[in-house]
Formats: sequence, structure tokens, C-alpha cells
Amino acid sequence: MRIKLLTVCFVFAALSAGTLTGSTTFYKIDIKKDIGSTTWIYTQKGFEEAAEKQADAILIHMNTYGGEVLYADSIRTKILNADLPVYVFIDNNAASAGALIAIACDKIFMRPGSTIGAATVVSQMGEAMPDKYQSYMRATMRATAEAHGKDTIVHGRDTTYQWKRDPKIAEAMVDQGTVIPNLVDSGKTLTFTAIEAEQYGYCDGIAKDIDEVIGEYLKVADYEVISFRPSAMDNIKGFLMSSIFQGILIMLIIGGIYFELQTPGIGFPSIVAVTAALLYFAPLYIEGLAANWEILVFVIGLILLAVEIFAIPGFGITGILGIIFIVAGLTLSLVNNVNFDFEPVETGELGKALFTVMGGISLGFVLVLFLSNRIGKKGILHNIALNTNLENKEGYIGVPMESKSLVGQQAVAGTDLRPSGKIMVDGMSYDAVSEGGVFIAKGSTVRIMRYELGQVYVSKI
Repeated sequence: MRIKLLTVCFVFAALSAGTLTGSTTFYKIDIKKDIGSTTWIYTQKGFEEAAEKQADAILIHMNTYGGEVLYADSIRTKILNADLPVYVFIDNNAASAGALIAIACDKIFMRPGSTIGAATVVSQMGEAMPDKYQSYMRATMRATAEAHGKDTIVHGRDTTYQWKRDPKIAEAMVDQGTVIPNLVDSGKTLTFTAIEAEQYGYCDGIAKDIDEVIGEYLKVADYEVISFRPSAMDNIKGFLMSSIFQGILIMLIIGGIYFELQTPGIGFPSIVAVTAALLYFAPLYIEGLAANWEILVFVIGLILLAVEIFAIPGFGITGILGIIFIVAGLTLSLVNNVNFDFEPVETGELGKALFTVMGGISLGFVLVLFLSNRIGKKGILHNIALNTNLENKEGYIGVPMESKSLVGQQAVAGTDLRPSGKIMVDGMSYDAVSEGGVFIAKGSTVRIMRYELGQVYVSKI
């Protein structure tokens, strides 16, 4: 491990000083869209291919307005723990989550007119999230800046240590309350231009393109740039594994199960739930995140829940275990554990996965409530429920229930009952049938025994 670390340090120092002999290989990865599951897949595969091709350094070509903090944090961690030096060339924008990734890189280069900063955590609606989210982001930005260490500055006999990237500046990119004299006032989120970033240590050089970065600043004359080329499958997996889409799939799984339990037989809700489950687990299984036993845990949870609903009255331990197994199966499939070894799981990854699952389940219950009120009404749900009015003129006749109140009373046979006939109660005539089909003569006293399916049944006293 020590030999490997020394080799990396030598490569980094040689690239910085321009002393490498022979051709130098740079592996370029583009981050030119919103940061999410797709860019995370690009980064993972790009780093793997860079190692396979024995590249000397990784160069990220960035132009993004930000994206999901969960994936940006994973990319940041990947960069900080990389065995190769990682550089970033900001081609116009490194906003929000993009700023976090850029600060994690060993060196930052920017195109004239580009910007970096504005890393406040916002919701899907663009509104600032509560302070607990901002607090975590502030600490993450500070820690990322601190990871690059300090420079030793010697003035005569005095030695001082200065941050290579001031953590306070990184924090000011998130927090409007952070004040840095002569730089940013309270109530403003910090965003640097290329010149400002270079002045304050957040840019190592301003260049018009990647070739100028390599030649002018890294001092490498003989080099090769290999670009990562994502496949169509990478884009499909990235879409299927996005937090938003996974939340929608979980919502469809929960909603499909609920509506299937409300209807006899197997129908459309089952198809929706099964299809959503396949789309949820398939890319995770292919990516190596979802193991067989984790999918089995989810299936066992469904079985326990079905047993609780259909075989056991009430709701008890079986149903609770079913819910726990379902949530566990969905959550564990999102994390990079190896069986029961959670050492490879990065800090906070389990919490992120649980947040995604619980968010999807919550949306599923909202969907259930919404659709429950819409079924049988206007729109595509109009024909799912029975809407026919059973009118008398169309032959639908309701059964009167007044006769049910006569049960237990005495009556007089108004006609012979053979076994059907009529009885008289307080001067009112009712159709009746004798119990057991026996003959009852007219004028006999009878007792009304029961009322079933619109028919009075009597027995002779």
C-alpha cells in the first residue's frame, strides 16, 4: 500500500512540475448534465476504465448547474479517495452540487467567464431547504476544502500555515449567514467568477480549453486524452436508478399491492406492481447492488403481509414483520453491502437509501388516497368501478325490508299455505311460506319465524 501511495504522489508531483518523460495519458470524463444517478454511473465506470488503461491522471470536463446532493457527495468521495490525481476544467458552470465536486478535485481550472459556487441545498421547487440540510452541506463543503491541506509559508524566520482552499469560503458558498470581510456580506451566497476564484485559491488557472490546461499549466507536451464514452445501457441504468424514478417505482409497488387486495382475482394492479418491482430490482441486480437474498427478503415480506390480510384476523406480528421485510428488501438493494458485510458502504449511504424508500412509500400512500377518491369518476379511472344506476324501469326491483320487523309475531293464515300463501298481520296481507313445506289451512294461527331474501317463513302454532 505504501509503494502504491508513493507512486501516486510521484505521478502527481511530476504532472505538476511537468517532469514526466514519454507520453502522458489523461482520461477525460464529462459532467455536462444535472448531477444524478447517470453522472454517478459515468464517474464509477470512468474511474475503472482509467485504471484499466493505466492513465496518469483523470480530467473532469464540467458544465453543470448542479443536481442531487446524494450523488454529488458520492462522486466527491470517489474523487477524494482516488489513486490518480483528478483535475477539473470548468467550462462555464460549476454551480451547487457541481461546486462540491469541483472543490474535491486536486486542481481546478476555469474557462474565462465561468463561475463556481451557489451551493445552497434547495428542493425540487427551487426553495431553500431547512437549516439541518444546509448544516450538513456546510460541513461537507468545509471538509472537502480541508481535505487538500495547508501550504507552508516561510517569511524569514517565521513559518505560517495557510489553507490551500479556505474552508470558510467553501462554507460561504452554502450559507447566506457566513460573512468574510471584503468578500461576502451576510445575506448573500458566494459565487466566484474565474478571476475571483483564482485570486482566492479556488482556481489554479484560467484557460480557454483542455489543451491549454495540459500544456500551459500542467506543462505536459507529449500527451494523449482518452474520453469516456457511455453506452446506451449506462444511460438506461442511470434513468432507472435515479432517486426520483426509484421513488415512483416504490409508489407504484405499494399502490398496486393495495388496490390488488381490494379487488377479487389478479388484474391490472398486480401487473403494475410486478412491473414496477422488476424495473426497481433489475438494474440494481445487474449493477451488483441487489443480491438474491435481498430480493428474497422483499418477497418474504409480501408473503407475510398477504398471510396477515387473508389468513389471520386483525393485524399483528405477521403484518408488522411483513412491512419490515419489505422496507428492508427495498433499502438494502440500494446499498453496496456484500451479504452482511457493510464495511464497503459509505457513510450516510444507508440513510440515503432509507430516505428514498420511505419517500416512495409515503408517495404510494398519497397515490392510494388520491386514486381512491377518483376511481369511478371522470378520466381514465372512470371505467374501473361500477357506475350503472339500477333503475326500476329497467327491471331492477329492490327488496322491501319492512317484513323483517314482523319476525317473532303471531299472524293468521289468510289463505291455505301449500306451502306458499298469504298471512294477515294487523289487517295487512303478506306473502309467506310455511317452514318445511307443510300444509297450513286458512284461518290457522301461525308464528313468523324468519325473513330471508324478501320472503317471510311461518310455522303453525
